[in-house]
Amino acid sequence: MPKKDARPESATAPASQRRLQMADVARLAGVATSTVSRALNGSPLVNEETRERILELARSLNYTINVGAKNLRQGHNRTIAVVIPYDEESRQHLSDPFFLSMLGTLADALTDRGFDMLVARVSSQHLDAAAHYYETGVALGIILIGQWRHHDQLNQLAARRVPLVVWGAKMDQQLYCTVGSDNVHGGDLAVSHLVSLGRRRIAFIGDVKFPEVAQRYDGYRAALARAGIAFDPALQVTVPFNADDCRRAVQQMVEAKLDFDAIFVVSDLLAMTVINTLRDYGRDVPGDVPVVGFDDIAPASYFHPPLTTVHQSIEDAGSAMVESLLAQIAGEAAPPRLLATRLVVRGSSAA
Repeated sequence: MPKKDARPESATAPASQRRLQMADVARLAGVATSTVSRALNGSPLVNEETRERILELARSLNYTINVGAKNLRQGHNRTIAVVIPYDEESRQHLSDPFFLSMLGTLADALTDRGFDMLVARVSSQHLDAAAHYYETGVALGIILIGQWRHHDQLNQLAARRVPLVVWGAKMDQQLYCTVGSDNVHGGDLAVSHLVSLGRRRIAFIGDVKFPEVAQRYDGYRAALARAGIAFDPALQVTVPFNADDCRRAVQQMVEAKLDFDAIFVVSDLLAMTVINTLRDYGRDVPGDVPVVGFDDIAPASYFHPPLTTVHQSIEDAGSAMVESLLAQIAGEAAPPRLLATRLVVRGSSAA
């Protein structure tokens, strides 16, 4: 009779099929199972050094407990963490009307469903730090506003089964759930509108290192190609989400005598900066240079001239993100969702 393998099943099963137990983490950490349980649940009975050591070990093993589902069943917690990454380079702050609108619609959607909202910030270089709010039991799940440049970190969070919804662009080989606007179509709409005005030297202002901006740029290129307009790399102007950088970029465009007759800008706030800077140089908008933005934030219709922009429904976005996150917490699948965009024509591109 063959000798039976005395090793436990968890040690012999393939890694993809193995289910780590809390006892495994405890054994590797050299502590009691109860200590691991307390650490993962954020108990004050575990000192900070031990808690961090256990959490780091659990992360390295891709081990997590479904704190959110447990708390929801027991009625201990009905809080969702809404995390907005902070990028030192772009210095985009919470006072940005886009963020304020998004926070407002998320708050409404969560309140309507009987949940509370915790607002937090993490470095855009360490998006995986957002998992802290779930793994310590502070929140049932996480809504992250923006994926920035760290798609890989978000995939790692999804692999750790952290309930997560990201406002952003659907990416190749994506494991996490995104809710986002149809950026490609939106960029196409904006540039097609400018082409219909007879403009052929259309500048693009934005930073294509950001996934959403890259998709808007794809729409820009598609509209040019369809109109038979050759792409000119000189008209692609890289600018982060920062008004000062945008102002300097437009100044350089004008002072270098760059030949452009229209501008598509990837956000409304930057578009307003573009218009003000052009005005400083005596350029009329829309007479000399029609300008189109993206977002349709509330101030866009009150700007002078009122801003033509691509509308993305922030209200629908808030509801969609909350629904997708709650589905994950309940153990259901939450596929990526794409929201429609449409062009709103106002004075910055109309006679």
